Amino acid sequence: MALRLTTPRLVLRQLQDADHEALFSYRADPMVSRYQSWAPDSLEDARDFIRRSSGLDTNLSDIWIQLGITLKDSGDLIGDAGLHFFTGMARQTEIGLTVAPNYQKRGYASEALDALLDHLFIKMEKHRVFASTDPRNKPALALLEKHGLRREAHFRQSLWFKGEWADDLVYALLGSEWLGRRQMIDSSNITQKDH
Repeated sequence: MALRLTTPRLVLRQLQDADHEALFSYRADPMVSRYQSWAPDSLEDARDFIRRSSGLDTNLSDIWIQLGITLKDSGDLIGDAGLHFFTGMARQTEIGLTVAPNYQKRGYASEALDALLDHLFIKMEKHRVFASTDPRNKPALALLEKHGLRREAHFRQSLWFKGEWADDLVYALLGSEWLGRRQMIDSSNITQKDH
């Protein structure tokens, strides 16, 4: 069954062949691809990526599932979210988010990340979610920290990435921490409505 998540403004759903032009447009942008391990070389490369990532089951291990982040009102693809499931670490998942430059700084990445974390921790009962990012990617660091992920590791020059040695930061969050945050937010909202 294909994963589909909805938020007030977004739908996160399986990438479709019709998404290839939008996917290519933002993923090939040098400002986006500088911190990404994959960037399409052509429209056909974007199509192949979609074909490879479509129809995958979240019960499989050692795979990345890529979801399109789309606007609920128009269906336009504005980004994508990756979920990496592991053999031997069934209750842990790696995540990644990419948002097209024209749609950044509007809260879409935050809204998508909320939906992903809710799904992983509440529906899938994951124990731990983590993300790996370049320390120069300040917006990504701010997004992760805003959602309660903490810096667990800083690996110095640990990756040979795009012709140079790069640092890697690992951020993580436990399910118990996310559920605790959710309860605090829900309690706060109830208290505010009572006044």
